[in-house]
Amino acid sequence: MKEEFMTATANSRSYDLAMIGSGGAAFAAAIRATNLGRRVVMIERGTVGGTCVNTGCVPSKALLATAEARHVTLDASRFPGLPLPEVRPVDMPALIAGKDRLVGSLRGEKYLDLATEYGWDLHPGDATFVGTPSEPALRVTGPDGTVETVRAAHYLIATGSRPWAPPVPGLQEAGYLTSTTAMELDHVPESLLVIGGGYVAMEQAQLFARLGVRVTMLVRSRLASQEEPEASTALDEIFTDEGIQIIRGAVPSAVRRDPATGEVTVTATTTDGSQELRAAEVLVATGRRPVTATLGLDTVDVRTGDHGEVVVDSHLRSTNPRVWAAGDVTAHRQFVYVAAAHGALVADNALTGAGLEVDYRHLPRVVFTSPALAAVGMTERQASAAGIRYDSRVLSLAHVPRAIVNRDTRGFIKMVTDADTGRIIGITALAQDAGDLAAAGVYMLEAGMTTSQVANLWSPYLTMAEGLKLTAQAFTTDIAKLSCCAA
Repeated sequence: MKEEFMTATANSRSYDLAMIGSGGAAFAAAIRATNLGRRVVMIERGTVGGTCVNTGCVPSKALLATAEARHVTLDASRFPGLPLPEVRPVDMPALIAGKDRLVGSLRGEKYLDLATEYGWDLHPGDATFVGTPSEPALRVTGPDGTVETVRAAHYLIATGSRPWAPPVPGLQEAGYLTSTTAMELDHVPESLLVIGGGYVAMEQAQLFARLGVRVTMLVRSRLASQEEPEASTALDEIFTDEGIQIIRGAVPSAVRRDPATGEVTVTATTTDGSQELRAAEVLVATGRRPVTATLGLDTVDVRTGDHGEVVVDSHLRSTNPRVWAAGDVTAHRQFVYVAAAHGALVADNALTGAGLEVDYRHLPRVVFTSPALAAVGMTERQASAAGIRYDSRVLSLAHVPRAIVNRDTRGFIKMVTDADTGRIIGITALAQDAGDLAAAGVYMLEAGMTTSQVANLWSPYLTMAEGLKLTAQAFTTDIAKLSCCAA
């Protein structure tokens, strides 16, 4: 694995595409541009690989998998004949070290080694736009203080986002965990307050609860508030069953840490009035904000939005025709596969004039809770807002043979259709491997399939995907009256 950066031999070099950042968006753009035979430079001020491999998807899912293994072990009594094994306390330093080894391996194989193989320039340093709107350039200040000027025909801003905390009095002084720092803890805290009810908040809450932490969630509205209400209800029940306390309608108003005990107290306004909640630590998971403050975007007339996001058109071009943006920094949906699609699209548009646009119609979304929550297409609320006369069915996992033999029927599959045509326009699943169901749903929606088509296609028995066929059949059939092996 090649750890060092490739460095320029002169103080000024010109490229076809210069990008700031080295995450999924930047790498997708660099690979596409290099395959087009163009000269590419990538500038990174921190660790190569961006959020996903270093502090996001990879480490969080690795830890979630570990917590799942512990939870299944503790829950082994649901399988007749299996004795409950002895479970020792979690060795947090070993857990984090294992996660770090995995991250380092993937960062080497899928980022550093690839950059070497493709042969683009990779420069360490802070990049700032200089020059004029018509002739932009980048001033790159290296770790050793050396300054280099990079000029390119086109520039890509792919600096991502970072965790954001609301301006709650006392929060900064008390100190708090984020989704990044929580995954670096050297101990398992006795208790944890989680502020937030979105994707990251839910994953982190269940992760720590399954590691043996007493977890309380402070949720402004409901869990997974952008998804179907059935998901919120089911997750409420699952989390509560696993010992996670959920306080809905909670808005933190003050935070303080006891200097003697180190305990954190969060004062929150709730539906039951003002409450004081105490824990060893508080984790803030209230969203992320784009990283653009130090880029000098005003110098080259690149406009930003209210939260610092780079304003782009449907082609991902900024208000400067030579500057583009991709991934989280645009404030579009914050998934790494969106960032990667953005990066490839920018390379094509900037370097070949392809004129491609982003199409989010069938974008899948997944929350890696257990069971996982995944969806694609429209919810009922979105269908109604679009003026579509819709129909829907919700199938309990108690009717899905795979869930029955797993002895875990928590969850459901919901299908929303255009009532006039029977065409499927939305699928939501709360189930084991729900992300795979959403992936299948992408193909169904893209193909314009109807419930009648799905209900009459082959589906392998004892797979979770069979639940999609059963849900489609539920539009015309009483599922409870079907044989489990002859559906």
